[in-house]
Amino acid sequence: MTTRRDGVPGDRFSRRRALRLAGGGLTLAVLAVGATGCREDGSDLGGSGGTGGSGGNKPAGGGAAKDGRAPEPLWTKTTSAQTYGDNDELVATNGVVIASGDPLAALDASSGKQQWSLADGAVPGAPMLLGNGTLYLASAKYDGTVAGYDPASGKETWRSHLGKAYRQPKPIAVDDRHVYVIAEILEADGSSKTNVIAALNSRTGKLSWKEQRDFGTEGYGIHAHAEGRHLVYTDFKKNLTVRDTATGKQVWTHKTTKTNYGFFAVHKGLVIVPQGPKLQAFDLADGSAKWSVQTTETYVSFKAPAVLEDVLYIADSGRTMRALDPRTGKEIWKSEALADANLTVPRQYVKAGGVLYAATDLDKQGGVIAIDAKTGAVRWTFNDKSGDYHAWLVATDGKHVFALHGKKLHALPA
Repeated sequence: MTTRRDGVPGDRFSRRRALRLAGGGLTLAVLAVGATGCREDGSDLGGSGGTGGSGGNKPAGGGAAKDGRAPEPLWTKTTSAQTYGDNDELVATNGVVIASGDPLAALDASSGKQQWSLADGAVPGAPMLLGNGTLYLASAKYDGTVAGYDPASGKETWRSHLGKAYRQPKPIAVDDRHVYVIAEILEADGSSKTNVIAALNSRTGKLSWKEQRDFGTEGYGIHAHAEGRHLVYTDFKKNLTVRDTATGKQVWTHKTTKTNYGFFAVHKGLVIVPQGPKLQAFDLADGSAKWSVQTTETYVSFKAPAVLEDVLYIADSGRTMRALDPRTGKEIWKSEALADANLTVPRQYVKAGGVLYAATDLDKQGGVIAIDAKTGAVRWTFNDKSGDYHAWLVATDGKHVFALHGKKLHALPA
């Protein structure tokens, strides 16, 4: 006889457990794309609807969908988006929303009307970084330029060039002093075997420091964050590294036991890293372990974390979602609402008006999920039913929630 996780003895898995295990084994499949009518201005014909059906119901926002239906989009536009699933390929700021693409276009947050467009503005797959009121981009002209733009107007306000000895610097993080970039070091024959990490002055564009990374490290798959004196980053080689933002010198580095493709969270001197069934927090100053949390089943892995308004949100592959105190790892709440609703595990989170909006990696049984930030209860799920295989991305300006799926950008009321 076995014992279920809820403590009730029985000889069979519970329905909830079966759903959780099924969620842990989901694989990516390319889905057939449904036909969608579009007007000449790029808006879809008709409503996109949520998982509860599209009908005539139009709830006002994340907290108003009493019947479990998602709100109808305020607007939907077809964009030039070229995304690879990184969280920083969709940004919202200064009254506009921008999806990485060529041309790079900024749409008015309220109406969806194009405000400006920039040819060769962004490298596909490279991050768009916001800081100091500036949008920082690696130039899609592949001329070694990193440029900064006013996100409201699209006008260039800053420019830097690392030098001819380096190929295609890509910004990875920004703070109030520097733009941090990774670039390949060119050999005499035009090949590259090593790369450099560098800091560019965010006011003048001049080089503040550069440090060559170890042989065998790669310039792609980097996720980074700068906080105070610490620049922390991960890569696909399972490296977790911290450098001094003032000098570039390495403070410490760890090999993580597992990889979740580089996603981590930083909060008040701690870096919080999922490592399979363990979620672990390290001190940014010296790399010492501060706290850890385990999943209840060793074959269930933690996914991407996010710290929003001093709360750490994270889901695992078994579709249990947790809210934790990021300082201590202490549990605030735990919810199995994702498993109960048979929803895909989220990979990105934003918060607006007391509601957590989570974007999923897979389209099937996913999309953008509205979650009660105090309890973990699922309020509704928005899906455009296009069947596009791209990961969902989500961003917010506090008034709207923007959901990008393939080339379709939807604005939902927050």
